[in-house]
Amino acid sequence: MVQSLEKVRFIQTVFLIKTTIFNEIFNGYLLQVMNMPKSGGIYVISDYRNRKTDEFLEITEKILNAGISLFQFRDKNSKYATKRMLAKKLQALCKKYKTPFIINDDVELAKEISADGVHLGKYDMKIKEAKEILGKKIIGASCYNNLEFAISAEKSGASYIAFGSFFNSQTKPHTNSVGVELLIKSKLKLKIPIVAIGGITPENGKQLIKNNADFLAVISGIYGSSNVENNVLAYKKLFCPSLK
Repeated sequence: MVQSLEKVRFIQTVFLIKTTIFNEIFNGYLLQVMNMPKSGGIYVISDYRNRKTDEFLEITEKILNAGISLFQFRDKNSKYATKRMLAKKLQALCKKYKTPFIINDDVELAKEISADGVHLGKYDMKIKEAKEILGKKIIGASCYNNLEFAISAEKSGASYIAFGSFFNSQTKPHTNSVGVELLIKSKLKLKIPIVAIGGITPENGKQLIKNNADFLAVISGIYGSSNVENNVLAYKKLFCPSLK
């Protein structure tokens, strides 16, 4: 009887190990196909407000040089010609520092300049339509505090989904708050990476990583800093404490 129980436990252990290995390989394959960074990390979103172009580009290059996983160009106010000019300059910087370059909302601009991908909100182009235009490029989807949105986004072909705001956000002060419980539930339902956004700091970000956030998206926490290189490092240490 004892031997039979031990045999059952052994078989269960082997099955669990095989399942874990398969999931790791499968998820790694998904990220490779989608051109997503495999290891997670810091996802910086641009803040062009109240800055001259040269100053904005100088700060952004410092951020990219410090080493981040993804960069998103977000500009809700500029005219198309200005957006295109900035996008081209930022794209060149991202290529220089080997960082995927994502454009917020604007699928046509992403296609025109051959950006690495686009990030879509609830009222933007549908994911399936964006995929038809952009092919195998990265397509991210804002899912706010809604797991059903996230499941639907994954089925539609999203490369990653984003939840937030987790904390008080300077960029979007009126968004619905999200609890870490959503991250825990989502990891059981989703295979694509999860991005956490909204008021994330080096002090509060660790709990999001512990609860299954693959990427931390940051705007003011880095662009609002007087020393962006040090702040990028502080965020990166949440993923790798041994960094210096």
